[in-house]
Amino acid sequence: MTKDDSAQRAQARNMVFRLLKFRIRSEKEIRNKLKAKRLADNIIDETVSYFKELDLIDDRRFAKEWISSRLLKPFGIKRIRHELEAKGIECDTLEEELKKAFQDNREEDIVFQLAKNQAGKYKGIEPLKAKQRIFGYLSRRGFNTDAIYKAIKQL
Repeated sequence: MTKDDSAQRAQARNMVFRLLKFRIRSEKEIRNKLKAKRLADNIIDETVSYFKELDLIDDRRFAKEWISSRLLKPFGIKRIRHELEAKGIECDTLEEELKKAFQDNREEDIVFQLAKNQAGKYKGIEPLKAKQRIFGYLSRRGFNTDAIYKAIKQL
């Protein structure tokens, strides 16, 4: 191990500690940040392994926390799934965590509540235009189209 390698190792670890200080990150996010600093692949692999051993990089825990934070906004399954895929979460892990999260939080209930809130903002607007705006708002948030149609019908 050369002096340059140990300096890169220290740089990589410090960088990851700084990143994790703000929020939990996925393995892919960490790897991308380290690659952006042009660190050697072996240094990146060692650093990721080190933080996995410390249990500071855990994609399952990341997915769970990401889902719960996105449900507070609230966002729909499609959007959350897309975000987690972009963050490099494996499909199996992603689907398991989404299934667990949406057992307690029915998407239809969330969509109806949001639609009702939005409808209040469009009181003076033509009903068809208001429904189009509500539909657009809910679909941008990643909710299921069928759930949106149901909610709009119930308004």
